[in-house]
Amino acid sequence: MKALVKTAPGFGNLEVLDREIPEPEENEVKIKVHYAGICGTDVHTYEGHYNVNFPVTLGHEFSGEIVTIGENVQDFEIGDRVTSETTYYICGECEYCQTGDYNLCNHRKGLGTQQNGGFTQYLVARAASVHKLPDNVSYKAASMTEPLACAHHAVSKIDINQGDTVVVMGPGPIGLLVAQVVKSKGGKVVITGLDNDKARLNKAEELNLDHVVNIQHTDLKEYVNNITNNYGADVVLECSGAVPAAKQGLDLLRKKGRYVQVGIFKDAEIPFDLEKIVQKEIRVVGSRSQKPADWEPSLQLMSTGQVDAEALVTAELDITEWDEGYNHIKGGEGIKVLLRPIE
Repeated sequence: MKALVKTAPGFGNLEVLDREIPEPEENEVKIKVHYAGICGTDVHTYEGHYNVNFPVTLGHEFSGEIVTIGENVQDFEIGDRVTSETTYYICGECEYCQTGDYNLCNHRKGLGTQQNGGFTQYLVARAASVHKLPDNVSYKAASMTEPLACAHHAVSKIDINQGDTVVVMGPGPIGLLVAQVVKSKGGKVVITGLDNDKARLNKAEELNLDHVVNIQHTDLKEYVNNITNNYGADVVLECSGAVPAAKQGLDLLRKKGRYVQVGIFKDAEIPFDLEKIVQKEIRVVGSRSQKPADWEPSLQLMSTGQVDAEALVTAELDITEWDEGYNHIKGGEGIKVLLRPIE
């Protein structure tokens, strides 16, 4: 089968190669991939900023159908429409594994990074990580369950009360999903972006988010103060990984506000205003990836229509068209690119 493989470290080194079709072990299932999304991690890996187990087939956001079942697997049947958590291996013994926080296990191995992923025709996943799709959730939407689970994980880190003013900084795929999860909990969303985020801010408007703000043309602090009687935002979720956004986020918060860092920084050192955290009694929390408890709620959010994941798809390409997908994302007009396997 053809697979899109990161063959070596550094920029590029991403090739379409012939790989053997895998077969599942006793506690695994074999999935025929329908769609696999390009994630920011895949982009960072392509650019040489993220190390994986070379050579490895990339792609950890995917949907498909089960075609083979391991001999110990009882909860699935051939033909089931599914997606899978990225977790392929955990130690199962550490405190984090015992509490279901697999994202924090030091020995965790993930699909598309340490184990061959979804930019191909077939992959194997551990059955314990696989989830059946609700009948009304399409394969396209389901291929974004993983980023939606990341968004759900971030929002679950803090309480969202009915009517809270919640600033979501960064209108990329994660930001747009975070904003929809916040709305499902009754928060009023202020989502922010820049001039080169025009397509993404337009999408935010289409999704009926409460306030869509281009911060290159609007004073964000003044805007937030105007809609909060000068108290400031109740919650900030920083989804861009941009240092100026993180610094501004603390400034936007009201006293006793909540701040969640979702975006990943490229810089080694991030200046952070601890004095502001002290004086305003701000609660600051980080959010890393997702865990098993985030997956079923994410599928239900899509099933009930509270999250429209498919609306974020701006391109569908074959795995041979990586360059086009990469440029689509880097150019600013793209939001989510889905790749299809080839024969």
